[in-house]
Formats: sequence, structure tokens, C-alpha cells
Amino acid sequence: MAAGPPPSAAPLLLLLAALLLARPPPSLQQAISAADLAALLAVKGSLTDLPGASFFSTWDFAAPDPCSSFAGLTCSLSGRVAVLSLGAGGLSGSPGLAGSLSPSLARLTGLTQLILSPGIVTGPIPPELGRLPELRVLSLTNNRLTGPIPASLAALRGLHTLDLSYNQLAGPIPPRLPALPGLKVLILASNRLFGRVPPVSAALLHLDLRKNLLFGQVPPLPPTLRYLSLSGNAMWGPLSGLASLSELVYLDLSMNRFGGPIPPSLFSTPSLQSMLLQRNNLSGGVPAAGAASDPPSYGPGSVVDLSHNALAGELSTALIGVETLYLNNNRLTGSVPKEYVKSVLQGRTRTLYLQHNYISGFPWDRGMAVPDAAEVCLSYNCMAPPVGLEGCPASAGTQPSRPASQCSAFRGGENPRD
Repeated sequence: MAAGPPPSAAPLLLLLAALLLARPPPSLQQAISAADLAALLAVKGSLTDLPGASFFSTWDFAAPDPCSSFAGLTCSLSGRVAVLSLGAGGLSGSPGLAGSLSPSLARLTGLTQLILSPGIVTGPIPPELGRLPELRVLSLTNNRLTGPIPASLAALRGLHTLDLSYNQLAGPIPPRLPALPGLKVLILASNRLFGRVPPVSAALLHLDLRKNLLFGQVPPLPPTLRYLSLSGNAMWGPLSGLASLSELVYLDLSMNRFGGPIPPSLFSTPSLQSMLLQRNNLSGGVPAAGAASDPPSYGPGSVVDLSHNALAGELSTALIGVETLYLNNNRLTGSVPKEYVKSVLQGRTRTLYLQHNYISGFPWDRGMAVPDAAEVCLSYNCMAPPVGLEGCPASAGTQPSRPASQCSAFRGGENPRD
């Protein structure tokens, strides 16, 4: 009888067997297509590693199997390039690439993902990319791409994610691009785009257009949207269209020209953890939280910034438990509800800025102490800050309270300057 392998060799044999089973059968393994290899040669000819990078060091066109040896490359079983990740090749901290994007990328017609890592790649986005029928992810972020967003990208009917953020792209957003039926993530932040925001896809979950030159009103948005950032533009109009966004987690419309009241439903959205509406022209007040079956559960990491608007009236309890709460530089009046003091003392609220309002009362008893990790500012209101609450950031100014003439004029219905 033949002897079996020694016990020490058994784990190695099992590992080899597992590796052999994980590999596709030889009949399914095909060499990379000649057309894709020629396209990759053109792509490499238009790009170069920045000093300290070594992405292209593995791109040896004499290699027998580029699909397994080229960094950033994944091929399908048919030998077509399916994923092309240019630049880092999975290495964190790589300085990336320089050069430009070759129109030959469009010859890789099996591409499902095209990703460009941060670097200093310049020039336009090739309009030919609109001829990639299988493309689902196009991410060309953190480079120096210029020119317009090609309108041809609207032909990518299967596109799921488009990220062109942090470049120098200019011009309007192509009108049909945001409305692609399967588009779920659209990130065009930090460019030089201008004009109005076109209609968006009913499937969209994530929309980030911050830090551009966009104007006009917020377009109709799908109720399933979870992330919305339009900050740092020149947009205007009411926020009434946000009332139906019941699944929002993150909202940033700061530093625009939006006016009118804040929709009460935003104070009753259970999922909303960040609401940044500062530096607009918003009016009305902070409405009470609605009678939702599942009220907001503000907790660690929650941020609400409504500062530098024209919000008036008494503060409701809708924002109890927010960890970082900015309500400064508005026209709030009356006494602050005691629940806010309790939230600070319990350590739930770590930042409470109420300075530069017309508040007349804060239920703070002598002997109370602000927790070490918390910060409360009440300066320049219609009251002297209670003992122990005199510390404020330098931006709050040095005057502890408003002149009495301002407070009496405000109560009398006049509109004094802040």
C-alpha cells in the first residue's frame, strides 16, 4: 500500500488544492484582447508617474499576462479590461500621475469602472468616454482637469456613480446628465460650474455640488435622497421642496441666498444628523418637532448650524440633544428651554452657541459648572451671561450684553441692526 503524505505536509496540500479550485479552469482563461492592449499602450503614453510614484513600473507590455501583472487592472474572463484604476494601484500615499487622459480609453469598451487617483492630470475629459456602454463608475477626482463636462456622458445609461470633484471644470452641468435613470451618486463639488441645477434622477441617493458658481432654486429631489450638499454657491429661493426628504442623513445648504422659513419636517426627520443652513437669509423660527412616530434621535457627532440668518421667536425644544448646535447671530427671543441646560450638563450637547440674539433668559443656577468638554456662549443678548458662562470665542466680541435700547426697540417691533 502506498504511504500517504507526512502529517506536516497536509496543510500545504490543502492550501494548494484551495488555490487550484479558486482559479478559473484553463479553458476559461484568455489572454487580454489585442484591442485593449493597444488602448492601454496609448493610455500609458499620455500619462506619467509623478516623482515618488511607481504605478506604471508594472506595465510591461512584453509580459505574458497583463491582466494579472498590470497595477490597477482587472479583466473579465473574456480578456477584456473591466476595471481600470489609474494612479495609486491600491497604494495609499502615492503622489499620483501627471499628463492627460487619452481618448483611447474609449476603446476599452468592456470597462465597468474607470478611476483616476488624485494627482495633477490636466486637460479635458475626453468626450469619447460617452461611448463606454458598460460603464457604471466614473471617478476622476482631485486632479486639474479643465474644460466642460462632456455632454456625451449623458449617453452612459448604466452609470451608477459619477465623481468629478476637486478639479477645474467649468461651464454648465449638461442638462440630461443628472437625470440618468440609474444614477445614484453624483459628486461635482469644488469646480467652476455655473448655471442652474438640472433635474436629477429619481434614483439619486447622494448629491454633492458644493463650492461652485451655481444659482437658481433647488430642483425637485427624490424622497429617498440621503446626502445633499449645495453649499458655497449663489442659490436662492425657498426650502419648501425639502419637506418630502424623509431619509436625509446629511444636509448642507450653507453660504447661499436661500430665504423663507425652514420646513418643520426637517426638525422631525429621524435620520438627519447634520443640518447646515448657516449664512443664508432664512426667516421664521425654530419650529417645534412634529408629531412623528419616530422623533429625531440626535446623538454623538450630530451637528446643526442655523447661525447667521434672521430666525426669530422663542427657541423650541426641537434641537435637544444635538452635540454641536450653532444658533448664534439670529433674532431669537425669550428664555431658553431648561432642556438645553440639562443636555449640556449631561454631556450630550458639547457646543451651544446662542450669542448675538435677543434672548432674555437662560435657566442656569449659581453653582452649576459647564463640563470640561463643553462650550456655551450667550454674549450679546438681552441679558448678562450667568456666572460661569462668560467664556466665548473671540469672534463673539467683548460686549457681554446688548444695549438696552436695542432690546426695547426689538420688542417694540422695530428692526435694529445687529
